[in-house]
Amino acid sequence: MAKPYHGMTRRYEDELRLFGSRSAKVGLLLLVVAWLFLPQLISGDFWLSILNYAGIAAIGAIGLNLLTGYTGQVSLGQAFFLGCGAYVAAKAGGELNLPLPLWLLCAALFGGVVGALVGPFALRLRGNYLAIVTLGLVFLGEHLFRNLTGVTGGSSGTSVNAPTNVGVFDVNDATIAGTIWSPNQAWFWVIWALVAVVALLAKNIVRTRPGRALQAVRDRDVAAEVIGVRLGTYKVWAFALSSALAAMGGALYGSYQQFVSPEEWTLFLSIQYIAIIIVGGVGTIFGSILGALFLGGLPALIEEYSESIPGVQTSASDSGFISVASFNQAVFGVLIVLFLILEPRGLAAIWLRVKTYFKAWPFSY
Repeated sequence: MAKPYHGMTRRYEDELRLFGSRSAKVGLLLLVVAWLFLPQLISGDFWLSILNYAGIAAIGAIGLNLLTGYTGQVSLGQAFFLGCGAYVAAKAGGELNLPLPLWLLCAALFGGVVGALVGPFALRLRGNYLAIVTLGLVFLGEHLFRNLTGVTGGSSGTSVNAPTNVGVFDVNDATIAGTIWSPNQAWFWVIWALVAVVALLAKNIVRTRPGRALQAVRDRDVAAEVIGVRLGTYKVWAFALSSALAAMGGALYGSYQQFVSPEEWTLFLSIQYIAIIIVGGVGTIFGSILGALFLGGLPALIEEYSESIPGVQTSASDSGFISVASFNQAVFGVLIVLFLILEPRGLAAIWLRVKTYFKAWPFSY
């Protein structure tokens, strides 16, 4: 009997591989090439800074998607954990002089511990009630960040002078093979390498038994408990992991900007992260990255080109009818509504449809 052609059959272990197909391996190679050469091809630090902010947002968005998209726990407290991570970076890096990997780990551990402490209070809550509880974290955080002046600098803010060295490589003073690279170029490599690590970690989590348990909690929590899933354990674990990733993103944000203030950790920031996972695709890891690329640098873009946007008031003497901050909020609000109505599964679903179309071509119609 003739053996079946191996290209027509896929083993179960092949299905579990992240990069099991040839197209996936080619895509991975293209991403690595883009990671290596984009900082050299993009002219000007502005666009590199946009990509860096998007990468930082992607880390926090992946954490939020694990909690909201995969576990079904709606959270508006992301800004609180981002702020915690930034101030841990200022203390652990700036005062203790720890290298980048260590203060980044300290920020993630602190965020995870705080998330694990908050998690039990939300065990019996879901939906709007859970959103209200996490909303309280944002207002509590604003109060703490303004009044713990010894840690946060109060309303005036504080500098984040954490060391940026990874071994002999210093992000803010990068020299490779005799070539001097700008801080934005070096930060691009560090930030997006971390995005890749976090994305692979999250993708492996959701493809294994804990990930299936999280999705069971999201879909039918009572049924999940009946078949042996410990609701309390997985909900707290999801909160802790999401908070740890948010704190890591906040630590990178603070170190990249080298300054943070309480005005940055507001409810609007939490809504930005909700918008990122809605626009990118709730319940998908790569959707979090797509959403971050689409929205992560949007506030900076609006700020940069605000003078060219009709009706936007950039100064007190302008005749515009809406401020830059209000325009930012309006744009995020409109995008959330449009995607929820027109494409609830976000950019990830659009990408999958396009990929399926080209795979089936010329039989796509």
